[in-house]
Formats: sequence, C-alpha cells, structure tokens
Amino acid sequence: MIRASYGKTAAGRLLLGAGALALLIPAIAGCEAGNGAPTLEFHSASSGAQVVVNDIRVTDMFVLGAPTGSTVPSGSSAGLFLSIYNGGTSSDTLESVTAPGSAASITLSGGPVALPANAAPVNLTGPQPEVVLENLAKPLRGGTTIPVTLQFAHAGAVTLQVPIEPQSFQWATFSPPAIAPASPTSPATATPTGTATAAPTGTATGTPTASPTAS
Repeated sequence: MIRASYGKTAAGRLLLGAGALALLIPAIAGCEAGNGAPTLEFHSASSGAQVVVNDIRVTDMFVLGAPTGSTVPSGSSAGLFLSIYNGGTSSDTLESVTAPGSAASITLSGGPVALPANAAPVNLTGPQPEVVLENLAKPLRGGTTIPVTLQFAHAGAVTLQVPIEPQSFQWATFSPPAIAPASPTSPATATPTGTATAAPTGTATGTPTASPTAS
C-alpha cells in the first residue's frame, strides 16, 4: 500500500509539473516577443543619424572623429558620411550641407549631389570622405553629437543631431580628410641695385714716325 500510494503521488506531481510547464512556455514566448513580434529575433543597432523628409531618406549619417581617447582639434577638418535614397516620384538634389557653430563650411567634393527618383541609394559612405567639415570651430570628440543641416532643392532643409564616431572598431578603416599641401613659396630673386658701365678713359692712336722712300 505504501508503494502504491508513493507511486500515485509521484505520478501526480509529474503530471502537474508538465502541465505547468506547458502553460508557462507560451507566456514566456509572449513576453519575449511582444505583440505580434517573432521570438528571439535579433535587431542590429542602427549606425548614425536617420531621418525621412518628403520622400528623401537619410541613413547612417555620422562624422568621423579621432581614435578613441583623442579629439579632432579645432581649425582642422573632419569627414561626414551618409547615405541618401529618393523614394519620391521626381528627382531632387542635395544642394549644400552646413553645421553652424561646429564648422566654418562644409564642402561636397563632387558638387551638388543628384538624387534620381526611385533609383539606387547615393552612398557617400567612404572610406574616403566626400563631404568634409572645414575649419572646425571646436574640437570633436567621439560619443558627442553636432547639429548638421542638409539643404535639398525640393524636399527643403532638415537638421539632424549627428554623432561623432571615433576612428576605432568598425570605423578604424575610414580615412580623415586629406591635408592639402601648403602652397610653395617663390624663391627669392636677387635684384641688382645699380648698373655698372665700363667706359674707356682714353683713346690710343698709333702714328707712324717714318715712311720708307724708294730711291
């Protein structure tokens, strides 16, 4: 009797535990997935600033800083990287980029950027920068942000808080702007202060003293 009672009790506990586990699994899956989301789906972190303005989508926008632990000094230059996609029905153009308070000017190496409608994205993503912040007004340190304004011909202007990414980890292969060579100076040319003129002081004249006479 004791064995029978023990066996029934153990079996009952096993069934109870299995039932509780069956009820717990959907609850865990629901908490992990959220409302209608797949279970344990991996979402990679986005890189850089992103925005959509009038069918223009800007993604992966960042400024390349110095290696971790250092800064890009004021007065120097820094590269800006981004990708642009025009999902509208008409073409557009990125006319200019500005960063008031952070850079005196920003140059587009190829001039204004054409953005055909529903074409492939325009990737200004390096590793050589095609957009350069010139004459920085303040040092740039990785982990901070600066406001940058993009001016489109039709979509208008949009301002983003753009992160400064250190030139380390996945950005270690990206290049800072090339340093323009200094203009060569013209060699000094010696200029004479006066003109020396040699003039004869006299004229030598030869006069025969005797003439031969035939006899």
